[in-house]
Amino acid sequence: MTDYILLMHEDATSPVSDDAWGPYFEQLSAAGAFAGGSAIGGGEAVRKHLVPAAVTTQLGGFIRVTAQSLEAAKALVVGNPVYEAGGTVEVRHLPKD
Repeated sequence: MTDYILLMHEDATSPVSDDAWGPYFEQLSAAGAFAGGSAIGGGEAVRKHLVPAAVTTQLGGFIRVTAQSLEAAKALVVGNPVYEAGGTVEVRHLPKD
């Protein structure tokens, strides 16, 4: 199994239902794919020598999943409340290096 991260953007075209998260996490758990996640709050960007770029405000949360392939990880997005509300969910591979 390979680790992936689902990055939820704050760009949904419809309201995201808070009640939909529980069933979605249950769906991921039942599939043996759920490996954690969290909302993403405010913060600050830092850089050693130069002025840092602005904090990315488009990300609202992440979910870590395991799947056999990128295609299988993309299939896990179905039912995600952000995706179902018309928002963007990035699916990224988490290399083990």
